[in-house]
Amino acid sequence: MKPLDPRLLRLSRTARGFIVAAAGTGVLRTLATIAIAWGIAAAVTLGVDAVHHGTVPTAIAQALALLGGAFVLRAVAAWATDDLAARAAAKVKSELRATVLARAAERGPSWLAERSSAGFATTLGPGLDALDAYFGRYLPQLALTAIATPVLLVAIGLGDLTSGIILLCALPVIPVFMILIGLATQSLQRKQSDALAKLGGAFTEAVEGLATLKVFGRARRQVGRIGAVTDEYRRGTLGVLRLSFVSGFALELAASLSVALVAVSIGIRLVDGSLGLGAAMFVLVLAPEAFAPIRQVGADFHAAQDGVEASTAVLDVLDDTAPPPARPADVPAADDLVLDGLTVRRPDVVIGPVDLRAAPGTIVVLAGPSGSGKSSLIAAIRGALPHDGTVVVPGPVGTTTTDRTTWADQRPRLVRGTIAENVALSATPDATGVWTALREAGLGLDPGLQVGSGGSGLSGGQAQRVAVARALYRAERARTPLVLLDEPTSALDVEAEAHVVDALRSLADAGAVVVVASHRPAVVAAGNVRVDLRSDGSVTVTRSIGAQA
Repeated sequence: MKPLDPRLLRLSRTARGFIVAAAGTGVLRTLATIAIAWGIAAAVTLGVDAVHHGTVPTAIAQALALLGGAFVLRAVAAWATDDLAARAAAKVKSELRATVLARAAERGPSWLAERSSAGFATTLGPGLDALDAYFGRYLPQLALTAIATPVLLVAIGLGDLTSGIILLCALPVIPVFMILIGLATQSLQRKQSDALAKLGGAFTEAVEGLATLKVFGRARRQVGRIGAVTDEYRRGTLGVLRLSFVSGFALELAASLSVALVAVSIGIRLVDGSLGLGAAMFVLVLAPEAFAPIRQVGADFHAAQDGVEASTAVLDVLDDTAPPPARPADVPAADDLVLDGLTVRRPDVVIGPVDLRAAPGTIVVLAGPSGSGKSSLIAAIRGALPHDGTVVVPGPVGTTTTDRTTWADQRPRLVRGTIAENVALSATPDATGVWTALREAGLGLDPGLQVGSGGSGLSGGQAQRVAVARALYRAERARTPLVLLDEPTSALDVEAEAHVVDALRSLADAGAVVVVASHRPAVVAAGNVRVDLRSDGSVTVTRSIGAQA
């Protein structure tokens, strides 16, 4: 593992600024440390002289003042480093998350489909939260080590050349230990990061499929599965902690033996009179400080590993050089929805070809058993899935397919906030438009009602009608000529379904082409054009009497 990934500095301006600021506070802390050593040496020397001569030298007050000022400066520099680290960690995490989400939006659904959604969420969530230790402890200590160690060695060498040479020869022992420990830690920490992603994936999958698991009486089995994954992560964490404690002991032992060599050398030369007391005290105080930064950065290496692994995963995503999908281009003006030989090729089946023309005011129903490809056809129509054949979306000149389309997925995909914010997908929704959309969807809830992530606090049917109201809201405000809905009534009762069917009919009467995937008889009966999909991929298009050409 690199001590500092240059990609992090390249992609985050905050990280670059923090490294410079940490270097500045490191300079202050190093100067304060040297001043403390000088003040202690001067105070002790002057104290010994005072005892010997029976009078207190006036210079002792200056030495004590220097000592007090140095302690204050070091404390302020340490506080500034901690404060800067906390702010930098928060901003860098925010920058990385925003950049990755922007990359995901740029790459589109097909790019996301190649990745584990649970692992992706775990990396962006608790994974990047581990950067707090990386910025709060590791990087400041790394900057301090790079500055303090050579400066302190020079200061010690100026005070006593022999001690400086001893420390210079002993100092490389610690980096050797760090490298050996780092090699052992790297693979262990990577396994631990994978275990965290596995744990997050298991929990997310269990929550997403909880309703289905309860229906089939398999929910309790997930308790044991999640417990086993959790226990595996716990054992891995204990293994990392054991290695951290052993490595800390090794670093402390190497530093202690090195300082002991310096102390023995100084003691011998003090006895024979070849070294003065002031220089001896100065070197003795600074010797442990010369080892402290590099010893501490080795210890903080373990605390930063989780954040390093998470940031590496994120940076690998951002370094993906695959060309993004072409930006949706303006498409020619069209009045009708035209599908000419539309074919979707899935690994298990080829769906199509589909040939139809639907004029404004037409409701097209995609019917068929689950897994027959209704959602795939809708994704192909809106341009989110590669396909063969031609799709012409109705709309005026100078607009893209996205501008011309309103789409509601079969999953509501609600976010934390009010119902109005979920309907409008905005922090400042239009109250009148929200009320109208909720009424047309047959939902009498207060638009200001708060819902949790994923629609918690609402029933399945209520969440589904909020998603339908969202589509109605956009279709009304954006005047989209094409409305696509995937299983909009699958969780609704007969009365609620009738409201949604009436809303679809109103959209069609207003001049939109409505394409709805459903297996519910009431929705199928409302269609002007019925597209039957079979499990083998074959398609039959049927028009009802009076359907528009």
